[in-house]
Amino acid sequence: MKIDRIEVREITLPLRDPFETSFGRTTAKEFLLVSVSADGVTGYGECVADSDPYYLPETNGTVLHVLQDFLVPLLLRLDVTHPRDVWPGLARVRGHEMAKAALEMAVWELWARREGVPLGRVLGGEKTQIESGVSIGLQKDESALLSRVETEIAAGYRRIKIKIKPGHDRGLVRAVRARFGAVPLMVDANSAYTLDDVAVLRELDEMDLMMIEQPLAWNDIVDHAALQSELRTRVCLDESIRSPDDARHALDLGACRIINIKAGRVGGFATSLAVHDLCRARGIPVWCGGMLESGIGRLANVHLQTLHGFSLPGDTSASARYFEEDLVDPPVTVSREGLIAVPTGPGIGHEIVWARVDRATRGRHEWVA
Repeated sequence: MKIDRIEVREITLPLRDPFETSFGRTTAKEFLLVSVSADGVTGYGECVADSDPYYLPETNGTVLHVLQDFLVPLLLRLDVTHPRDVWPGLARVRGHEMAKAALEMAVWELWARREGVPLGRVLGGEKTQIESGVSIGLQKDESALLSRVETEIAAGYRRIKIKIKPGHDRGLVRAVRARFGAVPLMVDANSAYTLDDVAVLRELDEMDLMMIEQPLAWNDIVDHAALQSELRTRVCLDESIRSPDDARHALDLGACRIINIKAGRVGGFATSLAVHDLCRARGIPVWCGGMLESGIGRLANVHLQTLHGFSLPGDTSASARYFEEDLVDPPVTVSREGLIAVPTGPGIGHEIVWARVDRATRGRHEWVA
């Protein structure tokens, strides 16, 4: 299969409510939507980079540059016998996992559409529904957080994640525990702490958390190993894992006991499958994180989680939590039991509403073979 056309759209979607973490406050999701065409069929991939380099170094600007000048020319020259060919075909470009993932995931989606099967099936997944958890950003005060947790529990979500940062941590967790008892609960620090904060993190150790996600530096494994040895609570790594080798090194060092797989962060579906298989072989749970994706990227995450190694509820929640009007129809919904049904149509399985995409488009770029 020869790719004959690639398009990138610059998209802006306003969020219903601001989303705040330890590294900033987001009011709109700005992202790149990649379309890849071959044999009269088109597949779609959503880039998870942000407009700023606060989560990881890549931004929409760097992704667009690397796509245009390096990755798109490589892909247009590649003879694709299977989507797994894309990752090694782009390997001469070092790093830039988010840029590679946007292209690679679009090829997987194209392949599934061409075969007339759901994306999850070509990935090797078998589940017909997945468990949904929810990620709650930093709120203005404790009362607002408790109100938000109450709303999400009532909506059926099977796991609550709250964002924390220094000065906004132990008291918040205690308040949630006091109000909601044994609700499945985890915290996400987005790299806000250091080993000097081990006493604070030890206090969280007493609060029966499912995990503490990425407490230390975004590019660290060694200090996380030291921290994990001090805690009973399982450390989960997110930002630190950008490849299957990163995952192997982290597990070898004992830096974590859970891994969050975001396909866009590790370079795409093929590398996500490699991390999944490694963790499953070692008995390490994995789950799928989120990056405020539109329904296009959200459904890609749904299909990834059809693999059996995804044994913990992910951050894939309903479209309506984030957007007044999503880019797909029907939108992604969560049942009262906290489950998302896996679409059975070709590719991501829901229709992309191009009138909405056009309204959200701020720029377009096209390359042909």
